[in-house]
Amino acid sequence: MIQSTRPAQYGFAERWLPRLVLAPSFLLSLVFIYGFVAWNGYLSFTASRLLPNYEWVGFAQYARLFANERWWVAVENLFKFGILFIGVSMLVGILLAILLDQKIRAEGALRTIYLYPMALSFIVTGTAWKWMLNPGLGLEKMFHDWGWTSFQFDWLVNPDMSIYTIVIAGIWQSSGFVMALFLAGLRGIDDSIIKAAQIDGASLPRIYWKIILPAMRPVFFSTLMILAHIAIKSFDLVVALTGGGPGFSSDVPATYMYAMAFTRGEMGLGSASAMMMLLTVSAVIVPYLYSELRRGRNA
Repeated sequence: MIQSTRPAQYGFAERWLPRLVLAPSFLLSLVFIYGFVAWNGYLSFTASRLLPNYEWVGFAQYARLFANERWWVAVENLFKFGILFIGVSMLVGILLAILLDQKIRAEGALRTIYLYPMALSFIVTGTAWKWMLNPGLGLEKMFHDWGWTSFQFDWLVNPDMSIYTIVIAGIWQSSGFVMALFLAGLRGIDDSIIKAAQIDGASLPRIYWKIILPAMRPVFFSTLMILAHIAIKSFDLVVALTGGGPGFSSDVPATYMYAMAFTRGEMGLGSASAMMMLLTVSAVIVPYLYSELRRGRNA
């Protein structure tokens, strides 16, 4: 009799215990992530200003957003930052990975040096580069002290160039991370393919260009997704390095949303900008998830 009841009890525990353990975290995620996203979306259609106001105004906040010059400056800056940050970070990261893939001496030390910036937060990176690029403290002052008084590097206080200081700091921090991803991919390539190409007389650059890099398409795609995500939510780096200035010349959508929602008393407008950021992220992530799911079904 005892032997007949034990398997049933074990099956019940096996079936329901994982669900009971995961239920609290699932419920909290449902409320505090998707619930607040839905609430933010609702606020974007209201007349909320300093505090939530549930007076429905339709798409009026989005009309104000699209008519706001500062928003379009932020969008343009995000476009510039995203293109340069992703492109140059991938280029530098691939070159560093190829260099380390040549089995050179002190590879472990070089790998640590290149990867170390990724261990820092964007707040630390922004603060450090703010000191280095400050005309009164950093590079410009150092060259003036060395006697090169005509040297000028005032991008940090130049409204036309300030966004590029954020690009420099972002590339410095993320290139090592890209290098690590591509180095792992390179180490996964079968050596017999490379040796066969060398026997056929192919040069090393041609082997990388024609054989190895095309075989690393999944690494390219994953790196692109990660860097695009970092670029879109780049808030802390901008705040630490330029604070969105001079004026609002280096604003990005994330800093615009914060300024409107928490310092200007325009919560409805800030919510509308946050929803536009969410749609942008979705436009990047959803095709990637769809392709991955489709590949899994076809495998």
